[in-house]
Amino acid sequence: MPLTDIAVRQARATGKAYTLGDGRGMALNVAANGSKNWHFRYRWLGKQRRMSLGTYPEVSLKEARTRREAARALVARGVNLQEYRKHERLVRHMAEEQVFQTVFDTWVEHRRLSLKPKRQGSLLQIQRIFRKDIPPTLRKRSIYDISRSDLVAVLAKIEARGALTIAQKCRLWLRQLFRFAMVKFPGLERNPALDLDAVALPRVPVAHNPFLRVEELPLLLQGLSGYRGDQQIRLGLRLLLLTGVRTGELRSATPDQFDLERGLWVVPAVLVKQLQLTIRKQGKQSQDVPPYVVPLSNQALEVVRQLLGFVRPGQRHLLSQRGDVKKPISENTLNQALESLGFKGRLTSHGIRATIATALNEYGYPKAWIDAQLSHADAEGGGTAYNHAEYIEQRRRMMQDWADRLDQMEQGAVAVTSASTMGPAVASRDAEKEQVARVLYLEGGTMVIIVPPGSPDLVKGSAISVSDSSALRLPPSACDRLEAYEAPHNLPLSAYAVLARKSCEQIIGDIKARRLLALSLDDRGCRIPDWQLDPTKYLLTLTVLTHADQADAWDVYWALSRSMGRLGSRAPLEMVTSSTILEVGEIVCASLRERRLDA
Repeated sequence: MPLTDIAVRQARATGKAYTLGDGRGMALNVAANGSKNWHFRYRWLGKQRRMSLGTYPEVSLKEARTRREAARALVARGVNLQEYRKHERLVRHMAEEQVFQTVFDTWVEHRRLSLKPKRQGSLLQIQRIFRKDIPPTLRKRSIYDISRSDLVAVLAKIEARGALTIAQKCRLWLRQLFRFAMVKFPGLERNPALDLDAVALPRVPVAHNPFLRVEELPLLLQGLSGYRGDQQIRLGLRLLLLTGVRTGELRSATPDQFDLERGLWVVPAVLVKQLQLTIRKQGKQSQDVPPYVVPLSNQALEVVRQLLGFVRPGQRHLLSQRGDVKKPISENTLNQALESLGFKGRLTSHGIRATIATALNEYGYPKAWIDAQLSHADAEGGGTAYNHAEYIEQRRRMMQDWADRLDQMEQGAVAVTSASTMGPAVASRDAEKEQVARVLYLEGGTMVIIVPPGSPDLVKGSAISVSDSSALRLPPSACDRLEAYEAPHNLPLSAYAVLARKSCEQIIGDIKARRLLALSLDDRGCRIPDWQLDPTKYLLTLTVLTHADQADAWDVYWALSRSMGRLGSRAPLEMVTSSTILEVGEIVCASLRERRLDA
């Protein structure tokens, strides 16, 4: 029958050991000298086993029964009690040994192994902040005993002094530390640092790097031209403007990264922010990740040649400090130069990238080209970096167009309409205002030019002066077709399919059904104008394809992209809106019918 507290208390020594059973495998063992121990008997893998539940009176009858039931439950679940007890002893030992400070030091050393030398400074920041903000009492506590409320209290003190950014960093670091500890140290089964942001104070909105709009660029460019400071810094800022690389990539650039013959800047993956993320996330070696390939415009090549001419003996980087040729310039050096030009608070060296991205988007270049040029993460690819070997030639044309525009801005000329939005070189509506001559055709080796009224003769004293380019009804030559075919906005089928989020088979079906305009040239394959990614311009194109079903694809292309007198010397694609699709489409179709009758 079950034991009672009185029976246990009154059990005396008899000169030899005996046991008093309580049932369900538990008994009180009374030794010859009168000491009392609780034991639990059970069977494991067909053998009789015994486990101590503690000594009496330290462990009462009630507590012994509780321990017995817990042990029976473990056996019923198939747990080896001997191994379980060993694990418990190990955990108790770990709890005594693994205090927060010890685990923190182990985590920091582990992080040090995966960080490149140039990023080791972040570890010093972590150590400095934790020394300041983690109280000594918490640093001495076992990591097994630290609760979420302990961490909330630490973070609340940081937030109380207004250091919200520091608090955010600490939340991240604590989450990473405990995640590391859960894998490294047995018995830690929960992460108390999870969801700490649920009670975080809202941060002040981040002030992103300021950047310039296109109309503000002439002032910057003219300021750079007259910059009287270090000429290498002036050229460095100009190279940023011509390439869109990060300031860190410019500052880390070495002369051997530049292939002047091919017009390429090849940045090793280990120096590129997005590629560093790829290396860490995928566990790759840096040599296994393709480099960041930056095509260089003619103007960028000239800047690089000038910078290479400044390189001194022993200089490692393209841009080095004046006092130490082995060290690169700092980011502050570039920003201070911008401030001296009057752009304090208006532009930073990193903001130049945003300036370029904004301008190229406004000019209508494909997002994939811009993101690849700027080494942005591919949102559709799970945040991984773009393959920088893609779109090289398209990006080269894009950046050459950008460099040419910068030259015009610096000289006070208004930028021309982008080829990426308007197709082949045409005379724009603003030609007269710009006072810039436009090459329209190359016909039989003769250059035909449209010039604004009042401009001097440009070709053998017989330049053409008109205000409406549609008045020239010259047939497009093979040279025009080739130039248009290779224009940056005319994409290969596979590239267009990616941007349209369709399969190549679907795109081919749309072309055959005359639902999509595609251009062919000899055996070069088809190219698809990217303006059809714009819903309004696509509906205009579809309207023309449907109602002018006898028109050749090239005729449709020219009709849509060239200016017309009926549209105020504007191209249909340039002036169409969602409310004028049918009206503009009818004008284009009428023009195509007239051309067919004239032929």
